[in-house]
Amino acid sequence: MDQPLIYMTKPDEKKLRDLIREAQHTEYRGSAYLKVLASEIDKARVVDPQEIPPDVITLNSTAHLVDQATGDEMVYTLVFPEEADISHGRISILAPIGTAMLGYRVGDMFEWDTPGGKRSIRVKEVVYQPEASGDYR
Repeated sequence: MDQPLIYMTKPDEKKLRDLIREAQHTEYRGSAYLKVLASEIDKARVVDPQEIPPDVITLNSTAHLVDQATGDEMVYTLVFPEEADISHGRISILAPIGTAMLGYRVGDMFEWDTPGGKRSIRVKEVVYQPEASGDYR
């Protein structure tokens, strides 16, 4: 599957690069997820927060996703690891689906590797995006 261009804000890029650097001193050291996240950052189109399209999943965005094979729908908020809480739909950027969803837009499809194989996920809606709400932190 050809992957569309992903977008990222400059502050998110900096925070994520810092996270990767700091994670080298934690249990994530050597994690394949860090390598995948670094690769996603490297291929992203990085823009000022005011320029990010409002339908892009950024850090702290809440997105409505659909599994293309099963039709299962899920709503997740993309957060830093210390804020993750699956029982409240808060997914870590270092979780495979968290890394996979970063930067994609409404209508985009991405693949997510699971123990049961690849899942194809479509972004149905960005329910909340901080930048679109004027929060440029």
